Amino acid sequence: MGMAAESQFHVLAVDDSLFDRKLIERLLQKSSCQVTTVDSGSKALEFLGLRQGIESNDPNALSTAPVNHQEVEVNLIITDYCMPGMTGFDLLKKVKESSAFKNIPVVIMSSENVPARISRCLEEGAEEFFLKPVRLADLNKLKPHMMKTKLKNQKLEEIEELSKDENGTVAAAAAVVPEIKGSTKAEIEVLPLQQDLLLVQQGDQTLSTNNKRKSMEEGISTDRPRPRFDGITTAV
Repeated sequence: MGMAAESQFHVLAVDDSLFDRKLIERLLQKSSCQVTTVDSGSKALEFLGLRQGIESNDPNALSTAPVNHQEVEVNLIITDYCMPGMTGFDLLKKVKESSAFKNIPVVIMSSENVPARISRCLEEGAEEFFLKPVRLADLNKLKPHMMKTKLKNQKLEEIEELSKDENGTVAAAAAVVPEIKGSTKAEIEVLPLQQDLLLVQQGDQTLSTNNKRKSMEEGISTDRPRPRFDGITTAV
């Protein structure tokens, strides 16, 4: 493996050819990139923290459990297409199927110009397809893809921080919501009935008061007749 210290972007280069690995490494280092080189797709998966299922009978089965996962951010993967065991196309599919690494841009290299192969890789999610020998001008096209990955990772970190800060408030609100919902539902069902009963009671009280007042007036007029003042004259 080759490394360039204190680089801005980290590229994982995969090629079974030692010559091509050295060439890619030098070109990327000239572009101020940190480079990790491996000679097979399976080693690339190991570096990312992925591995092929050992217990499964299917050699293409993939385990997402980290195995010797290096705490190094990978901003881009560039891989040869034709490699023994796992091809570059297979590696591309494994990366895109992984929830943790599907956003990492993948670039395919090949010494054969096969349009159907190129189309298949691009349809599967490859960002670029370079013909060998790869030139420095080709690698300069990769910077926007790596920058895009950096920005996505920064946004994800910001979102995670915000969710952590709001977690306590959200949890407290979630704990209160069931009680509010329960009481609100009960109030919705009981309140109209209470209002009706209250109105009936108020109506009964009003009617009773009116009846009492009427009875009192009738009682006064019957039992206590008003005095007549026929003998009183008014002085002018």
